[in-house]
Amino acid sequence: MNFLFTPNHVQLLNSCYPPAPTLLTSGPEYSPNSQELSRLTYYASNHPEKLTKLGSELEKRVKTESRKARSGNIKIRASLLITLAILRSLATECRRDIALLSPSLIASVESTLSNEFNDLEVVARAASVFIAWTTFTDGHIIGADSGFTENYLSSLRHFAFLCSSVAQDFELRNRTRLVGFAAITGAINSEALYNDSSQFRTQTSIIMRPVLQTVLETDLGTLNKQAGSVKDASMSPYLAEFRTRPVIERRAASIHIHVDGENGPSMSDVSSAALRTFSSLLEHVNGSQLGHIMRSSFDSLDELKGWNHIDHCCWFTLKTAEWAQYQYRYAIPTWLVERLLESQDASKTTDMQKALTAMVTTVFNSPVPLINLSTSDILTNLMSLLVRRISVDFNHAIIPSLIKCISSLGRHVYYSDQIHDLAAELITHLSIVEAQGISPRSDSLYEEKRAHALRCLIMGLAGLISAADDGEHERHESPQNKTSLSSDPDVKHDDHSEHRRSRRARVPPEIWQDTISLLLDADYAVRADYANALVFYIVHEMPKHGDVTDAETKTRFRRVADGSQTAPMNSLLHSSDFGSKFLHAVYAFVYILSSSSLNLSSTSNSSPRLSTKDELEINIEPATPLPETRSFGDMSSQHDRRPGAFHSRTRKIAAALSRLDKSQKLSLSSSATVSDYFLIQNILVAVHQQLPVRSLMVGVPMLLALDSLCQQSECDSSEVMARVHTIRYVLAKVWLAIGKEWGSSELQAISEKALASLPPSLFPLDSQSAEIGIYHPPQNPVPISSIDSIPRWSGVDTKAVLSVLASDSGVQEVFGSDREQLLSSFSKPWSTETALRTAVERPSTYDATLRGDGVSPLLKISPGLMHIENISLQSLARSNRGVGVTDLREALEGRSSMSNPNLARPGSISTLDHGSSVMGGEGRFVQTRPRSAKKRALPAGPGEVRDVLNKLGLGKQNGSLLKASFPALQSDQRSSVVK
Repeated sequence: MNFLFTPNHVQLLNSCYPPAPTLLTSGPEYSPNSQELSRLTYYASNHPEKLTKLGSELEKRVKTESRKARSGNIKIRASLLITLAILRSLATECRRDIALLSPSLIASVESTLSNEFNDLEVVARAASVFIAWTTFTDGHIIGADSGFTENYLSSLRHFAFLCSSVAQDFELRNRTRLVGFAAITGAINSEALYNDSSQFRTQTSIIMRPVLQTVLETDLGTLNKQAGSVKDASMSPYLAEFRTRPVIERRAASIHIHVDGENGPSMSDVSSAALRTFSSLLEHVNGSQLGHIMRSSFDSLDELKGWNHIDHCCWFTLKTAEWAQYQYRYAIPTWLVERLLESQDASKTTDMQKALTAMVTTVFNSPVPLINLSTSDILTNLMSLLVRRISVDFNHAIIPSLIKCISSLGRHVYYSDQIHDLAAELITHLSIVEAQGISPRSDSLYEEKRAHALRCLIMGLAGLISAADDGEHERHESPQNKTSLSSDPDVKHDDHSEHRRSRRARVPPEIWQDTISLLLDADYAVRADYANALVFYIVHEMPKHGDVTDAETKTRFRRVADGSQTAPMNSLLHSSDFGSKFLHAVYAFVYILSSSSLNLSSTSNSSPRLSTKDELEINIEPATPLPETRSFGDMSSQHDRRPGAFHSRTRKIAAALSRLDKSQKLSLSSSATVSDYFLIQNILVAVHQQLPVRSLMVGVPMLLALDSLCQQSECDSSEVMARVHTIRYVLAKVWLAIGKEWGSSELQAISEKALASLPPSLFPLDSQSAEIGIYHPPQNPVPISSIDSIPRWSGVDTKAVLSVLASDSGVQEVFGSDREQLLSSFSKPWSTETALRTAVERPSTYDATLRGDGVSPLLKISPGLMHIENISLQSLARSNRGVGVTDLREALEGRSSMSNPNLARPGSISTLDHGSSVMGGEGRFVQTRPRSAKKRALPAGPGEVRDVLNKLGLGKQNGSLLKASFPALQSDQRSSVVK
């Protein structure tokens, strides 16, 4: 009944309800009168100024009806359902002006959920109103209106609580959860979630809890099955693109509670809805928002005590990485590591730490690309956490998991030098721990903590490289088994495998060389783990640069007609080659390990302080000092960009020399155990199998020196004799490997004959193997035991071995030498001091030319022949040379009277008077004082030019192993020089 003073909008609203006596019979639809509802919505859409009044009226009715319906009044309950239906129709039809209706609408939803929490039909009708609003709102009111924001967040919490319903009735519980996830999905696909960044974190913290709870309650088999169909058949294909549609074209989803004849929903349906909700959320978020989602997930796992469900946590993290937008996935492992760092000071291992490390490893081991991931920062954080945990408790249970995390990082390679850079960073950290330890020296457990930290970092380093190879194989659809080391490392890379892994740069030997000092560590477990890692590096990672004995290499390295070797072979065997330096260091440290005492405390000898005399002994200068060569300390190699690498290396060599036994005899003080000699055997065999050319020329003199040491150490002491026989056994195994590698049946026969004559009582034990990148307990060494009445065993006849090697046609062909030259090279005196100094000797300009590391010869001299400013050429000609282009220009100066005037010194500014743009310098583009002010004597003739070219390694050199790049200038050719 309409009263005289009732407002028009109230009269229209009242007419939408059925007559009071028929309210109960309007079910089960409980819908308003359709004709009157159309009249109301038409009126509201044409009079938007009335929406605020309509909303206030509806809000007042909802609050009253929901409160009365809660007490059991079924008639008021029917009226409430109709009121909510009217409210939804107004939101749908007046979508353009939804902001005017928003405060009343959300307040009505919040009031309904607060009072009718157990009535699923009323809750579902309220959820439909909420979804209609989230579909059409622009979200600007959230955060701007504090009252509205509070009601909205309260409604969202109510729906999240519905998603976690614990009703006793199984069907009711699942239906309630589906209603809650439907409402949350509406919020996720709405601007209401993304418009206010300050409210995003609050909303995601509400949303993530029911999602994670559902994931934790579902078995992994069901989750994997449902995850495969999430992307293929989304809950509503329309929702994925609603944000790009105009408001007028959007449609609000409706919720249906039950259809007659249908079975009730199962838990599988609920988990599927949860996964689709989470997938929809990840489709819309950016990098910073993804970080908030990760943080909210952590908080939810804390509340749910879900960290002990490690498999579910790993599954959830993996799917997060898969479903997140491609360019933002890097935030996932970054936040995982950040959360790990927050718990680094925990005194005990927690479930959260175990789960987080497993989650990090799962993400890195997955094939999901993580573009923009800061691998260097991740590695630094993981290493810091690892060292921190060891310093607190080196038996901490999380340490093996952290090693797996570091190793798995190698599977994500996004630029060619990435593994190179990560390995260099890890090696730098290794050197610091080796020298300084990880705790104060006054700590009673200083040695144990230091050794444990070194072992863990070594495992991580080898695992990082191994994982990079495994990941490369997987990307090329060539799965490989996990790498493990054995006592016979005879695995070689074929050309196809090298081609497959050519996408990344290998870790160069000059980087790895800084770790060789670990062979002399006082702790055997460190020596064992490092030796295994060294063998792995030599076999699987070290660049070979053609150092093989196949037919192609033999042909390429054959002798030339004039009796000199080709430049590639000379570069391969030259002492300045980085691979040769590495081998010199390996052989020197192996010799010290096999013959000297290591009972020097690591606290005093890991990083000794060099005296002036030591510095002079270690810093070897070239035989012929060159005038413009910079000091070696200021020069960094092309691969090793770490500051202070050279000085650190010299300190380690000084420490190795201090441990060298000067008596040239084995004694009772020698520290190597039987296990150490097996490590030495593995290293030497791997070197000769993988680098046969260089190792033969560099290593044979050392093997002879070691055999000579055994001969000089023969005495009546049973322990010393046991050590001598063990070394001879190792030498026999190495000679046998050399014979197999070079295909010498005679050398194999000599070695096998010597091994067959070994007394059974002296036969050593088998060595232990270790899996790369996996933590394992420290290995215990087998000591040298004295045996009474040890029979004499001479081992391999070195004279016969040398004769066979020098006479081998394959060896002669590869080295381009005859028998006498090979005998002279193999028999040259060898000493540890010389090998160590060669390992750190700085390369000269001529050496760089032999290696091919320098730039083109014409590019070197072209700036001096040009009279224009050309800064780009400076950036290319950046090799470190003693005799530079300036010397060539000075030699050419004064020849302007010849037929080519361009050879005269130009009067303009030359780029040769400036520092390289690559090397930096503030005055790089500033004109310098011309040198013409200083009077120079004119050169006597073209001979001086030829001399400078010879110094540059560009001209014909008598007795040189490098052919001239171009013939000497002739007087009749001077006019043909570049003009």
